[in-house]
Amino acid sequence: MESTRRLGKYRVEREVLDEQRLEEVTQKKRNSETHPSLTETLKDSLRCTAPKLKRSVLSCLPVLYWLPKYSIWDYGMPDLISGISVGIMHLPQGLAYALLASVPPVFGLYSSLYPPLIYLFFGTSRHISIGTFTVLSIMVGGVTERLAPDAHFLIGNGTNNTGQVDVTARDLYRVQVAAATTVLGGLIQVVLGLVKFGFVGTYLSEPLVRAYTTAAAAHAVVAQLKHIFGVSPRRSSGPFALVYTLRDVCLLLPQTHLPTLCVSAVSMVFLVSAKELNSFLSPKLPVPIPMELITIVAATLLSTYTYLNSNFTISVVGEIPSGLSYPSVPDASLFTSVIADAFALAMVGYAISISLGKTFALKHGYNVDSNQELVALGLSNAVGGFFQCFSVCSSMSRSLIQEATGGKTQMAAVASALIVLVTILKLGALFKELPKAVLAVIVFVNLKGMFKQYSDIVTLWKRSKIDLLVWLVTWVSTLLLNLDLGLAASIIFALMTVIFRTQMPTYSVLGNVPGTELYVDMETHREAREIPGVTIFRSSATVYFANADLYLEALKEKSGLDISKMIIYKKRQEAKQRRREKRAERREKRRAKKERRALRASEPLSAAQVFSVEEEAGRWRDACVDGIAADEEERVWTERENGTVFVVPVTPQAPDGPGRWEYLKGGEPDCASLGGTSELQDGDSTTLGSSSEDTLSRDLERVSLGSLGKWTWDIHSIVIDLSTANFIDMVAIKTMKNIFQDFSEIDVDVYMAGCQSCLVEQLEVGDFFSESVTKRRLFASVHDAVLYCLDHRGATSSARHEPPVDTYTKL
Repeated sequence: MESTRRLGKYRVEREVLDEQRLEEVTQKKRNSETHPSLTETLKDSLRCTAPKLKRSVLSCLPVLYWLPKYSIWDYGMPDLISGISVGIMHLPQGLAYALLASVPPVFGLYSSLYPPLIYLFFGTSRHISIGTFTVLSIMVGGVTERLAPDAHFLIGNGTNNTGQVDVTARDLYRVQVAAATTVLGGLIQVVLGLVKFGFVGTYLSEPLVRAYTTAAAAHAVVAQLKHIFGVSPRRSSGPFALVYTLRDVCLLLPQTHLPTLCVSAVSMVFLVSAKELNSFLSPKLPVPIPMELITIVAATLLSTYTYLNSNFTISVVGEIPSGLSYPSVPDASLFTSVIADAFALAMVGYAISISLGKTFALKHGYNVDSNQELVALGLSNAVGGFFQCFSVCSSMSRSLIQEATGGKTQMAAVASALIVLVTILKLGALFKELPKAVLAVIVFVNLKGMFKQYSDIVTLWKRSKIDLLVWLVTWVSTLLLNLDLGLAASIIFALMTVIFRTQMPTYSVLGNVPGTELYVDMETHREAREIPGVTIFRSSATVYFANADLYLEALKEKSGLDISKMIIYKKRQEAKQRRREKRAERREKRRAKKERRALRASEPLSAAQVFSVEEEAGRWRDACVDGIAADEEERVWTERENGTVFVVPVTPQAPDGPGRWEYLKGGEPDCASLGGTSELQDGDSTTLGSSSEDTLSRDLERVSLGSLGKWTWDIHSIVIDLSTANFIDMVAIKTMKNIFQDFSEIDVDVYMAGCQSCLVEQLEVGDFFSESVTKRRLFASVHDAVLYCLDHRGATSSARHEPPVDTYTKL
């Protein structure tokens, strides 16, 4: 069906449009009309009107836009059911992810309470669930354990340490570190959002984020092994910390606490089986079964009534204080120690949140403001940090549940916050006997989705090798260099791949598709036909300082013209031509003198012969100059190596214009064939040096014609297709100027085609145009430029060189 589908045809008849004519036809606006001055911009930004004030307030507080329109009948019940479902998920995840952050479990519940309420007022996404997240919890845990290791809190007994850790003091300081890191990261997000820096998240590409979260999942697994096996490895930080921790865990495996391992194994089997059953029954269930909460409740009851802590020394959560803590100002002295980690947390959290937010917004048909999302997430973290929360962002699992259970707005966050609040105030103490191994298993099982991301390797191998390389480098660097340095290395490498791809683009010579105005790469399309006398050059990337030199070299290679050598030898040939003309003029003068002397000699002998000293001196001086010039030229020709490129004139130089030059790519000339004598072009054979020169030129021409490449008269015009360029800098403008100037030296015209308006404006500002290079050299399309070239110089070229195809054929 698709193969037999007939496409429509169209025919357009118009004049050839260069840039100047195009601006006249389209009546292009002046630059001042499209780009207001700085004064006008400032006045407009400071001008306050009622509509503008309303837009500003609504953009800063999106809740004022949708809350007055909120319908309890339409949205109330779905949001309530969704909020309860998400709140139930907040409880086990908050407790479990607090272990990853190396803080007491109650602070995980705090992080599930305050930030979602802040996001309710400032966020623009209706479906994401703000709260604890695996990757950010691991990153916070790395900071807290680095600045507050167990070794700094050993209980001393006089001058000796007992080896026991002051857990209360350690946890208190770790909470301060986590809060300071969270507040600083939130402030960074707010500042970036206010300066409209929301686009920074685009530098975290999808392969980079997925590889980063996959490697972070590996960090999470290794961090939970000590709770699953009941061992106490040394805490390592910095590069290769994961390797050192994994090595210590493996060395401690013979000391595994068997009761803890049994609890972990039973919990994992139960949770995995329950989740698989939940997935199987999910199409038939209106609300997913909260398997994590059921596991926590069952494990708590079992631990309480069997006294697992006292009988088998299984580590449990311990006291969970009831009630809310008072807000406190974080320790600002810690900011200098955690600024790098805070920036990494800000970037990763924003990238995860905005990607989820845009996914749901596209699905449900609303917009998400990236800058406002940055501000909302920053305020959630900054305000939450004052209540001892650690860094939060959106969670994929909770967001999917919120959307799947019918959540319509962020009012679902109010319902989930109520669930968490009731737990903190009344139910927190009931989880005192919950084994930490169960929380570790919950973290482990919830990482299943991230482990599935290893299938990206196969997918990217088939689709994009460069994205695969970004994925692998991100994964390896995050595993080995830790989460903060790994993120920095990954971003740098991803940006370097972009730079390298712009430095090594695809350069191509375009040919015409017969019967159309289309031009395609001749190397990849068999039916593309070369335009006689015209080379159409295109780069797949924009031209800027990093690839300007490579662009020029590629143009020389594709056109077959070595401009620098041709200009050098052309100037030498022009100098030789001028010397020949001077010698011819002197010879003409001597010939005239000889004729006058012959006339005087033919006069009667009785006439007195006058001897002129001045004439004799002039003849002697001319002879000496000719001899010296001939010797010098012969020496220059002798010193040239075999295989040198020569440019020789094929038409005599007119007094009022340049001659036409041929480009000879020299093979090894036959010395025997170059040693003969022949007449000079001007008919004078009295000077041996000049005779040798012309003999050499003609012999070089004879040797090169049979074996070597292009001649300059095969190309009279070059069209540079700039349709792929979106900007041009000063280095590239200078390169373009040199291209126009250099090719004009060898009588080849250069034109540009397909320039966007912004590119033309940048050329104007960069002082590209001059008397010789005007906007008449820029054309609306490649086809316009080709038609102009054929009309302007195609007829002359065709008559002189007899091209194999008719240059006037309708394209």
